[in-house]
Amino acid sequence: MPDALNLPLESPDRAPAQPDALASGEKVRKRPKPGERRVQILQALASMLEQPSGERVTTAALAARLDVSEAALYRHFASKAQMFEGLIEFIEQTVFSLVNQIVEREQVVADGAADLGARQAVKIIAMLMQFAEKNPGMARVMVGDALVFENERLIARMNQFFDKIEATLKQCLRDGAAVDASATPTVDAQVRASVLSAFVGGRLQRFVRSGYKRLPSEHLDASLRLLLG
Repeated sequence: MPDALNLPLESPDRAPAQPDALASGEKVRKRPKPGERRVQILQALASMLEQPSGERVTTAALAARLDVSEAALYRHFASKAQMFEGLIEFIEQTVFSLVNQIVEREQVVADGAADLGARQAVKIIAMLMQFAEKNPGMARVMVGDALVFENERLIARMNQFFDKIEATLKQCLRDGAAVDASATPTVDAQVRASVLSAFVGGRLQRFVRSGYKRLPSEHLDASLRLLLG
């Protein structure tokens, strides 16, 4: 199953108290390692987005969650939009790394099989559903729910993400259609990829709207059999 953004949310470990600090009763806090605070900020943001209420996350609330000042957040990110871009980068890197693994593995396992394209498409969609279930806060980003009232370029970037997913599905299905000697492999693949992409978006939207109660993987195998014939 795809990994979640599962680095610890807790404050950095405290360093052993020095003798003078012990004498005065003060606590000495260890300075975060380079990049550690940045990851903590993204982890906290993802965690806050998991709240089913769907409220907009403010930098004030995020800073309070981490017990730091808002100024401390902006030492690591120039803007809140840049924080969301960090989450989007995690989504892109994780998902497309797994997509490449699926495509390569299935080519080895079922090379030349008539259903190769469909097998790849099914596994890619299943992976997306599992990723969303394990990362509900990321699902809100993926469907744009968390990006409302944020910078428009964030929504455009997520739209590009799904365009790339659809293009990948099209490529898989076109190759499979060619193996299956379809008279119009490109057209067939485009139509099926479009339908599958819409299915993925709909499942993720329903997951978010239901407060994460309606799982994207619900009856997934049966649904894909209907869509892929």
